[in-house]
Amino acid sequence: MNTPELGLPMPVPAEGLPARVRIHEVGARDGLQNEKATVPTAVKAEFIRRLAGTGLTTIEATSFVHPKWVPQLADAEDLYPQISDLPVELPVLVPNERGLDRALALGARRVAVFASATESFAKANLNRTVDESLAMFEPVVSRAKGEGDDVRVRGYLSMCFGDPWEGPVPVPQVVRVCRALLDLGCDELSLGDTIGVATPGQVTALLAALTGAGVPVSVLGVHFHDTYGQALANTLAALQQGVSTVDASAGGLGGCPFAKSATGNLATEDLVWMLRGLGIDTGVDLGRLVATSVWMAAHLGRPSPSRTVRALSHQES
Repeated sequence: MNTPELGLPMPVPAEGLPARVRIHEVGARDGLQNEKATVPTAVKAEFIRRLAGTGLTTIEATSFVHPKWVPQLADAEDLYPQISDLPVELPVLVPNERGLDRALALGARRVAVFASATESFAKANLNRTVDESLAMFEPVVSRAKGEGDDVRVRGYLSMCFGDPWEGPVPVPQVVRVCRALLDLGCDELSLGDTIGVATPGQVTALLAALTGAGVPVSVLGVHFHDTYGQALANTLAALQQGVSTVDASAGGLGGCPFAKSATGNLATEDLVWMLRGLGIDTGVDLGRLVATSVWMAAHLGRPSPSRTVRALSHQES
């Protein structure tokens, strides 16, 4: 069996890649929000604690949205106090000022807003146009930044590469919304391939256009879904352009409740395996991470879709 304990994968560094990648773990939020059954709060808290024990430093915890829209995360007020003592960053999603109020009341210092590059998804997800949604986010970002220098705001941008209603998304359209989010005051942007249709050439072209428009690569992260098996290839393309923040979900959990063609996120374990082979530091203990995903898969009643989890835990497909 090829395992990390045997020195595998063999690290073979490649030129032009970052020495370290920060993994933005989204399994507890983006992963669990797509589950049909509601996961008990105590299980969510233990999941996050176990993830923190793997060496992950950024673990997205929950979303302060109205329970009507995402009932799986209706326990945000109960969950956050159970994990707020962890020595890691615990970003939370805040769709509007009410969500921000709820998050700040519990001491959250990392928040995120969720925008769309396309009109169709903005309508489906937020019931607003792209520009109307940006106007809604303006006071959210402004107020969050006004809470102190230690508060950071992430801007998620969905449908950067393809939309289930509109098809291919023009690069200038994505660049415009990225610039708008930065102008609002977002500290970081996450470029989302929400339905998993991107290919490496698209990734390279978008990142080149963004840097050409004055967006520093240091503020960019990438968020790929593996619908067509392209998530790792797209991640490598992003790394080659200087991106050093990658979103991933433990065990490959997740999708998108507002885009039915979206399948699972890039599995954190598969990402760590590739990065280890490239000699890129993540600070993550892969064995502990696999054990955590196996534990969570047992609670969900099905095996993890992550190939690395299955290979290292001898799970059957």
